[in-house]
Amino acid sequence: MNRNINTDINTELARSSDHPKRSTKVLMLSAALSTAIIATGCQSTSGGQGTVAINQTPAAAKTALAAALQKQRRQSFAYHSNLEISNEQKFLNIDESQLVASEYVDAHCEETHDKAYAALIEQAQTAGKMIESADYAPQRSAIKQSYLACDEAYRAWDESQYNSAAFEDSDVYEEYDDAEYSSAYKALDDTTYVEDVGATVTESRVIKGGAIASDSNDKVSPYYQELFDNYDNKTTKQNVRNAQLLDAYLLKPLSINAQGVYQLVAGKITMLSSMQYKGRNHHSSINQPIYFNAKEGTIYFWADNIAMLNSELFDNKLGTQWQNKWLKLTLNDGTLPKDFGRTVIKSHFDALDRTFETAPLSQFDYVTPQSLSAVSPKYPAAQLAPMLKTPQIIRRAQSTASYEQFYQDYMSIVYETITTQYPDLVTDSELGSDVFDPSGKSLTSKAIVQQILSIIKSEITGDESAIASQNSNTAILELYGLDNRGRIKWQHMRNQDMGLQDSTRGITIDVLQQYAPITSQTIAYPSLPADVQEPNASNSVDIRDYSRELIESYREGNGTALGKMLFRMLPMSQERLESID
Repeated sequence: MNRNINTDINTELARSSDHPKRSTKVLMLSAALSTAIIATGCQSTSGGQGTVAINQTPAAAKTALAAALQKQRRQSFAYHSNLEISNEQKFLNIDESQLVASEYVDAHCEETHDKAYAALIEQAQTAGKMIESADYAPQRSAIKQSYLACDEAYRAWDESQYNSAAFEDSDVYEEYDDAEYSSAYKALDDTTYVEDVGATVTESRVIKGGAIASDSNDKVSPYYQELFDNYDNKTTKQNVRNAQLLDAYLLKPLSINAQGVYQLVAGKITMLSSMQYKGRNHHSSINQPIYFNAKEGTIYFWADNIAMLNSELFDNKLGTQWQNKWLKLTLNDGTLPKDFGRTVIKSHFDALDRTFETAPLSQFDYVTPQSLSAVSPKYPAAQLAPMLKTPQIIRRAQSTASYEQFYQDYMSIVYETITTQYPDLVTDSELGSDVFDPSGKSLTSKAIVQQILSIIKSEITGDESAIASQNSNTAILELYGLDNRGRIKWQHMRNQDMGLQDSTRGITIDVLQQYAPITSQTIAYPSLPADVQEPNASNSVDIRDYSRELIESYREGNGTALGKMLFRMLPMSQERLESID
């Protein structure tokens, strides 16, 4: 299977918020194995006419997609990626009865009480009466009873959860400490409901004397047992409001894009990543050009975006030396085997092919363009328009567990291939100062790769039970739009309801990548002058050379206060900076 670099990276980053360990892994793999990863984007852009496939079975869909991906790996194209983020699931079609009062389970009862009492005060003020009026005695009593029943159930649940003693010294009962209400929940019979003012709508229908059942030491009703057990998976009204504000003021005006050209034969891969914010009175944009020379094994980053930051924090003598310049980073400094890059690419494609081959047929099927308009949540309008123009669309749907298993299998194959051919790259060292060579004075490509392989090994030998525990619902959805000759015109990935943390639960990420032929009008970097479209010795700064010069400057006592502190902490700089006070 072939996966495009931008779709892969965006998907991994989107999911990394749920997995901090994976976030570090992805960043390091992207840096050292960029040659292999970027090669996954080889898609075709030709738009010739031919015969549409008649066989619409899952087997035919898988076969057609495999053939399209493999035969198009070495073709050149221009691409454009668009990433859109939506959290509409957090506030559309919300079941009010499932909302909870507080962010934290231990504050639920008190928050429910306070909100009910505040609502009663508002009701009294509207009627021109005092809250202490006898007219509201039944409501006040109901609020007390509801609170005490809730609090007693929570204490019992908490004690059973953590196997701890009840909080006898707590002052929670300070407001309602009279004997009349200490066991109020017992006074309620099976036919008496607590008033709505004392609880949420759902609680009002469930809290009864007979509901104080035997789930936790015969004190927690089934309703409260379910509520407290699943509290972390529930949301509050404030969460819903915050989601609406986030969607209106950030997510809708925000757009993330990447465009460039892919020319494998020429060894040229470019990317112009950008982020735009378009509000009614606020338009802003930032671009970051990246150029990868596959033949030289070098990667270039546009320096302007970080020049000011570097000047302020580390190099106060930099001035405008980086203006309109590229930063050059050589990925292989000569410490890696000669054909290492080729081996990585080969192992990458081999792993993709083998994992794709073992994928179950149930993951693949054909869908009609018309069916895309009925998907919920809806696809972003700007993405849906080009998706509707292709005659064939193949869908691949994976559960979170299935995607994790694919990732594990892919990494295992890559690791086995590389370490079998280059056993000297295998190391058991942990992350830290071992990434430096034995002299302790320079960072080497070999050391970096050794650490990356160590990370991969720890991932593939980790606890596999985590995969089995993943949500079995569909979480990763990929679509491929093919022309009449079976050539890919676009691919779309949706990562929906990542669901491990409340901050990401309900978030939908849509990534669309389109492909087009390279023409004489194709410009890799529309925002850059013509004389810097191609990096060269005259318009670039070698990061390794610059770093050596900067360290020498610090050795002589120059630099910023922050820079001196950080450089003093680096193992490679400690001996050189002994003279700096």
